[in-house]
Amino acid sequence: MWTREIPFIDPVAAAARLRRLPGLAFLDSAMRHDPLGRYAIVAADPFARFRFRDGRATLDGTPVPGDPFTALRACLAPYRLEPGSEPFPGGAIGYLAYDLGAQLERVAAPARRAGLTDDIAFNLYDTALVIDHADGACRLVATGFPESDPTAQQARAEERLACFADLLGTDGSRIEPPSQPAEKLTWRSNFDRQTYEAAVEKVRAYIRAGDIYQANIAQRFTADLPAGFDPFALYRRLRDTNPATFGAYLELEGLTIASSSPERFIRLDGRHVETRPIKGTARRLDDPAADRAAAEALLASVKERAENVMIVDLLRNDLSRVCAPGSVTVPTLCGLETYANVHHLVSVVTGTLRDGLDALDLLKGTFPGGSITGAPKIRAMDIITEIEGDARELYCGAIGRIGFDGALDTSIAIRTVFMDETQAVLQAGGGVTLLSEPGPEYDETLAKAARVFEAFA
Repeated sequence: MWTREIPFIDPVAAAARLRRLPGLAFLDSAMRHDPLGRYAIVAADPFARFRFRDGRATLDGTPVPGDPFTALRACLAPYRLEPGSEPFPGGAIGYLAYDLGAQLERVAAPARRAGLTDDIAFNLYDTALVIDHADGACRLVATGFPESDPTAQQARAEERLACFADLLGTDGSRIEPPSQPAEKLTWRSNFDRQTYEAAVEKVRAYIRAGDIYQANIAQRFTADLPAGFDPFALYRRLRDTNPATFGAYLELEGLTIASSSPERFIRLDGRHVETRPIKGTARRLDDPAADRAAAEALLASVKERAENVMIVDLLRNDLSRVCAPGSVTVPTLCGLETYANVHHLVSVVTGTLRDGLDALDLLKGTFPGGSITGAPKIRAMDIITEIEGDARELYCGAIGRIGFDGALDTSIAIRTVFMDETQAVLQAGGGVTLLSEPGPEYDETLAKAARVFEAFA
């Protein structure tokens, strides 16, 4: 691997300049937080594209045999690097759609699927910019892949470093403000208040019947996009209205993703595994005293804490499938985290990955995240499909990176918009337990979506 230090550049400016290349990937830490929001990663011009759709894996359009994780592992294998100090030495950046879960477990198929997303889409990047907010360092890294001959590898890496440095320039101070939308979008939902409240009551009936303890139910909002709509300008407004530790902006063929997720799904650093489930939400208030009271009430809420603890137990079980016996622990239970428009209860569950397993085994053993399904997971997924009707596609899947060094970091795809040239999709939901009240549950979905809607206004 080859590196080049460059003068500090604002991450948004870096992403804007590298947009001139195809396949921009911007993993953004718009909300500063050490260590969660320490790094921003900007990559472009991938050398390969892995896709999994309709039960078929491809690399640059050529079929790859095996299940999705076996196929992806085979595509990454030629580019293995030894772990080092770089947070991202090159690798795969992309997403896993929630509906990939149907490939991993026996669950019901949704009645409708728009078909906007693949089940898995990862681009392979040999060159990336890593911005460290802690010390202000900006470093270009290049692997020289897909070349395998050492001389050719070095020549490609040096050429790529020079190309990216030239595109990024040396002045990171000039950033044009994002353009405003030409018109306000009209959002349509597959639920209204009455039908969503009825859905909450249906989940509560399943709980009383002993089927489940909890299920996450979401609204799916869609809007038509005007000609010439600029998704990058939308993302810039979104990171202003709803800054998050796990922001992401991805440009893929025919699909653009703008995410301001506050929730880590799963991380692998060496053999250390971490997941950070969010369960429990309270809307922020303008009055500081009232806002503090809302946060304190959330911390004291029996209902919200019970919901969080329930999902922690589920994730402890999921991690136990792939972690060393006795290594799974909960260093934080129901901690308070505050974001632009909501307070959240967040727990931290950790473990040590078993010898012989890798990042893809970890994903396969834990996907989709328990915080956005329910408990028990499989039955909750069937109930979600029955009640929501529409495939979730990207929503509640995962967005992130798999390094050539074997490291992994992904977010839960919430507060996330995905778009083609004509349509935008946003979903928002919440966990339903026996203690849930239908009206407040509906209001919570709107609170979660509010700042994303604001970015479109």
